[in-house]
Amino acid sequence: MTQMMPYRSGIRVLLAGGGTGGHVYPAIAIAHAVQSRRPTAEIAFAGSRDRMEWQAVPKAGFPIHEIAVQGLQRALTLKNARLPFTVTKGLMQAWSLIKHFDAHVVVGTGGYVALPVLLAARGRGVPTLIQEQNAYVGLTNRIAARFADRIHVAFQEAADRLPDGVAKVTGNPVRAELADVAVRDRAEARAALGFEAAAGAGGSAEGADHGQMVFVFGGSLGSLALNRAMERVVADLLRRPGLCVYWQTGRNYHADIVERLGDRMAGRLRVVPYVDDMATVYAAADVVVCRSGALTCSELMLTGRPSLLVPSPNVTEDHQTLNARSLQQAGAAEVLREADLEATLVDRLFSLLDNPAGLRRMSAAARSLARPTAAADIAADVIQLAEARS
Repeated sequence: MTQMMPYRSGIRVLLAGGGTGGHVYPAIAIAHAVQSRRPTAEIAFAGSRDRMEWQAVPKAGFPIHEIAVQGLQRALTLKNARLPFTVTKGLMQAWSLIKHFDAHVVVGTGGYVALPVLLAARGRGVPTLIQEQNAYVGLTNRIAARFADRIHVAFQEAADRLPDGVAKVTGNPVRAELADVAVRDRAEARAALGFEAAAGAGGSAEGADHGQMVFVFGGSLGSLALNRAMERVVADLLRRPGLCVYWQTGRNYHADIVERLGDRMAGRLRVVPYVDDMATVYAAADVVVCRSGALTCSELMLTGRPSLLVPSPNVTEDHQTLNARSLQQAGAAEVLREADLEATLVDRLFSLLDNPAGLRRMSAAARSLARPTAAADIAADVIQLAEARS
């Protein structure tokens, strides 16, 4: 006799995206948006055990299931010999997961892990939705776009690279706690970071000597190039009266940097391995110096923070440069080549900080690009696909 399945009243949504925060956090934001609209929904993730999603997804309150993945190495290496076996194993795991979870819809947000799950969904006749974070469409989503039932992108440039009319430009889903950053009091945010004594009267950004803060970070893992440049110029930055510097190094770099800084550490400098409360740090910042990953760009738009973007030259298809140019063309950011970091970072920063009116224009331009309903808009499509199948 066939065993009866337990009664399950909600839609079942499987999400796959991993490797970097740019793939993981949009998936989590979509999951939360679905959950808020359909509290009985069953939501699960597929991911890789050795990537950041394995910690981030359970921390967000969702179960995660392992899918074997392996990237193709560009150089000749024996690692590539294992690739066919890993791909086959991943596809089998994805097929089994979709079958046993009985997914009504599968959502892919990029990264190696998303492709086998999306392909397995296609093979099982399960509807699929993909979300592309960058201005350049990544390989996984270029393949999945050929059969996906819904396609959402963050940049018009990405939509232009897909057949006309197939993609919706909805923006990137970002963490909900950033929604009110643009209206938070900057002086209070600086005080929360321990800068109240150094920030000067009122903590205002209206003048060069009345308390300004620069936030420097290289993504969740940190950036070697940004860290090296900051080590060489941080003393010059701190010679500016009233300027505070909040510098996220990444956990792997932090201890060595703090040791080398030694007595250069000052009351107006904070050097941290990782930022948990990004909302407060964004709220405190007058200018952000950072990479131009897709999620970072979307956070800068939503928070309305002027930025000096340093695209990584080491990413696929130079997509960070495309992201940065999109913000630059809108007047929301300036772009600095990594090769020019040490030579020009201080001058470029001081030029921005000396122009409060220009910063206000950049802030307004950034907010004009924001799409605060991105997660809700994508979730609406996810729910529609799932309920049509359930």
